[in-house]
Amino acid sequence: MTHASTLAPPAVTYPATAGRAAPRVPFAATLGTALGLFALARLTGVAVLAATAWATGHRPLTLLGRSWDSRWYLGIAEHGYGRALHLRPDLVFSDLAFFPLYPALVRAVTAVSPLSGGAAGLLVSWTAAAVAAAGLYALGAHLHGRAVAAALVLLWGLLPHSVVLSMAYTEPLLTAFAAWSLYAVLTGRWLWAGTLATLAGLARPNGFAVAAAVLVTAAYEIGRRRGKVTHRLWTGAALAPLGWCAYVLWVGHRKGDLLGGYFEVQRLWGSRFDFGRGSLRVVRHLLLQGDRLAFPMALLIVAAAVVLYALLLADRAPLPLLVYSGVLLLITLGGSGFFASKPRFLLPAFPLLLPLARALVRTARARPWHAAVVAGALAGLSFGYGAYLVVLADTPL
Repeated sequence: MTHASTLAPPAVTYPATAGRAAPRVPFAATLGTALGLFALARLTGVAVLAATAWATGHRPLTLLGRSWDSRWYLGIAEHGYGRALHLRPDLVFSDLAFFPLYPALVRAVTAVSPLSGGAAGLLVSWTAAAVAAAGLYALGAHLHGRAVAAALVLLWGLLPHSVVLSMAYTEPLLTAFAAWSLYAVLTGRWLWAGTLATLAGLARPNGFAVAAAVLVTAAYEIGRRRGKVTHRLWTGAALAPLGWCAYVLWVGHRKGDLLGGYFEVQRLWGSRFDFGRGSLRVVRHLLLQGDRLAFPMALLIVAAAVVLYALLLADRAPLPLLVYSGVLLLITLGGSGFFASKPRFLLPAFPLLLPLARALVRTARARPWHAAVVAGALAGLSFGYGAYLVVLADTPL
C-alpha cells in the first residue's frame, strides 16, 4: 500500500468532558446516522421528483422503474437475451451490451415475490444503494474517521445525478461491490476483494475498474514483499477479473468473434473508446452553439471530476482508490457516445468525493452554518436537477 491509512485506521480523538475523555459512540450508531442521512436525502429527492411528475401528468414509479436502460434490463430479466433494434446498418441496439447480474437479481426477486419487474428492479437498486452507502461509510471511517465517513455518504447521496440511485439502474449495484471490495483490499481481505470484484465485473462494463484496482494493488504488494505473500492474495487477484472477462467472452462467442464480439456490440450502440475524440467534438459543439441543460451540466460535472481526481492524487490517497477512480475517469473521458450519461458513469467513482468530505468536516467544525449552507445548496441542486432529468429533460440518462 502507498498510504499509512491503508494499514490501520487513523486515530480519532474525542473532546474531553469534565476532565475525562468523552465516551466513544458505538460504530453501529454512527453508521445508522449516516445511513439515515442518506435515506433522508434520497427520499426527499424522490418526493420532489414525484411532485414534479404528478404536476406534469406522469407516474413517478413508472419513471423510476422503467426509464431508458431500465427497460432493457427488465426485458432481459423477463425474456433473456436476444432483443435488438436495427435502426440503420451502423446503428443496432442489442441487449448484449447490458451485463447480466442486475437482470438476474431482478428475475430472482420476481420469482420469489409477487412484485412486478419494475418494482423488483427498484427493490434491488434501493437495497444495493443502502449496501453501497454502508460500504462508503466503512471505507471512509477506516481512512479518515467517522465524521468524514458520514460526510462522504451524504455527499454521494446529494450529487447532481444521485437521482439514478433511486432508479432501476445498475450504478448502485456496482458501487456496492466496489466499495466493499476496496475496503477488503485496504484491510487485507484478499479473497473477499477478488470475489466482490468478480461480481462488480458482472454488473456493468466499467465494473472492470474494481478488478484493475485489485490487480494493481496485488502486483504492488507482490513486488514490495518480493513475492512473499499469502495464497489468499494470489487467489483474490486471480478471481478479480473473472466476472467481466467471462461475460465479454460469452458475448464474443455468441457473436462469432471471441475477443471482439462484445466491443462490436458496443460500437453499434455508438459507444466506443476513441481516446476522447468524440467527447471533444461534443465539448466544441457546446462551446460554440450551446445545447440543452443536460449537456453543459454533464460537461461541468466531468470537468469537476478531473479536478477532484487531481486533489485525490495530491492527497496521496491509497493506491487501490487511485486506480479504481482513475480507470472510471479514463473510461468516461475516453469513451464516445451518450455524452449526457457521463455523470452517471461517474456515480460509482465515490473516492473522488473524499477531498470534499474532508473539507466539509473541517468547515462544519470551524463554521457550522457555512457547512449547513453548502449542504443545503447541494441538496437543492440534487433534488431539482434530478427531477428535471427524469421528468422533463427527455435526455437518455
